[in-house]
Amino acid sequence: MAKDPLAEAGLHFDELNKLRVLEPEVGQKTTELKEECKEFVDKIGQFQKIVGGLIELVDELAKEAETEKMKAIGARNLLKSVAKQREAQQMQLQALIAEKKMQLERYRIEYEALSKVEAEQSEFIDQFILQK
Repeated sequence: MAKDPLAEAGLHFDELNKLRVLEPEVGQKTTELKEECKEFVDKIGQFQKIVGGLIELVDELAKEAETEKMKAIGARNLLKSVAKQREAQQMQLQALIAEKKMQLERYRIEYEALSKVEAEQSEFIDQFILQK
């Protein structure tokens, strides 16, 4: 079989008998590769859209988690504040109780002293009446 002088020069005819620089098989493989690359780029685009949506969702969840975290911190601080207020109130009440106990003891001592004075005066009156 004789070699085609055009093939030796790097020129070929395709199925439509157009003159091509590439061999028909190489041209066909190049076209297939181009189509595969286009499909790959489309799939990468879809993947990027999906990942973008996922990132947005994760960002929203992170914001919600941060909001809930701040609420929890606020509630914890409020709870600590209430506990400190109760402790202060309890100490005030204990001080008031101690003060009232001391006042009661003073009144008890005063009552005993007055009762003793009353008894002495009653005895004095009784003796005075008996002497007359």
